Amino acid sequence: MSQIILEQKRALRARAKSQRAGYTAAQKAQAASAIADLGLGFLPPLRAEAAVSGFAPLGDEFRLWPLLRRLAGERVPLALPVIDGKGKPLLFRAWQPGDQTAAGVWGIAEPTPDKPRVEPDILLVPLLAFDREGWRVGYGGGFYDRTLRGLRARKPIVAVGIAFDEQRVDAVPHLDYDERLDWVLTPSGPIRCVG
Repeated sequence: MSQIILEQKRALRARAKSQRAGYTAAQKAQAASAIADLGLGFLPPLRAEAAVSGFAPLGDEFRLWPLLRRLAGERVPLALPVIDGKGKPLLFRAWQPGDQTAAGVWGIAEPTPDKPRVEPDILLVPLLAFDREGWRVGYGGGFYDRTLRGLRARKPIVAVGIAFDEQRVDAVPHLDYDERLDWVLTPSGPIRCVG
């Protein structure tokens, strides 16, 4: 059964990558601006010290920079993920717009090693496809699933997928080790996941 689900996930991943690759630069910029305008006001008020982790886009991933600039302007402590090795959860380091970054695994921009480690309270999560119940499919490395599981074992967190509206599907195949999102933020607005 798990092999069938893995095959379904691979097929969904391929379709979603192909669809996302078709977005024009103007569509990507418009979507990024719409999400920045929405912000995170749909979430319960944040504690002053609550940290939000963003992500640097890989390939055709959603351009999160406008939202991160807005949050920085609101004095929200920010972090970006660092890949610490295959099979390991992500770690996070403090980051603000304008900070120098280093090229990490796959060339993804990461905070430099001198930045302090942060344990985020809200994670903005990249994805290829999502459903109403909060299941998502990513690139298949399991980094965010391991990370969310570890953080949720230690404290309450909120996982917010960041997506184009068209990335929503009826159902995402999932296995026992997959972790759900609490919300998905699209250019049309936030979606509360109902799993």
